[in-house]
Amino acid sequence: MASLARIAHTDPGSGPGHPAGPAAGKHASNISRAERQDDQALLERIGQGDELAFRMLVERHVDRAYGLALRILRNASDAEDVVQDVMLKVWSNSGAWQAGKARFSTWLYRVVTNRCLDLCRRPKTSDIADAPEMPDGQPDAVTTIHGSEVSLMLEAAMARLPDQQRIALILSYHDDLSNPEIAEIMETTVSAVESLLKRGRQHLRGLLTKAEDAIRDSFTKN
Repeated sequence: MASLARIAHTDPGSGPGHPAGPAAGKHASNISRAERQDDQALLERIGQGDELAFRMLVERHVDRAYGLALRILRNASDAEDVVQDVMLKVWSNSGAWQAGKARFSTWLYRVVTNRCLDLCRRPKTSDIADAPEMPDGQPDAVTTIHGSEVSLMLEAAMARLPDQQRIALILSYHDDLSNPEIAEIMETTVSAVESLLKRGRQHLRGLLTKAEDAIRDSFTKN
């Protein structure tokens, strides 16, 4: 995540990838002191062209934004690109932020999610069907699968879910958000989120059961 880390120490006016100006070095130690201002106060300062406030806001939110993008896209490079674009959008549109309309974290999750979904819907050079299969093991491997192998199977199953079900499950279980928060991010109702979570869990259980059955069949056929 080196490129994301550089955003917080880059002169936003010079664009991504350009070295930070003298002011960045001057204020770097201030950021490390974890000055606690709420997001709204930082956004007001950013609207006035305050680069330090921009770097503080990035440092506060970049890790969770990247984690969300990575879980949706399952590609580190694409996740970094999405988050970098969104964070730089905060700076370029700083004067347009409307106070009280939504929490910044809600807006951030919504924009990151939508950008990721846009990427997911583009034509791909590979498909989930091309994902590597579970490695062979001993005859009793079904009951002794290592945690890493279980994680791979779960990730593959999550990738097969419909987008809206997958996003709801990620926001609920990985990001520990409440149903009302998820509804705000996904711009839907709480009851719709509850339905997405229920159907997503059912769909996921079915996919995992099929995967386990396939593993069992591969051993019994041998």
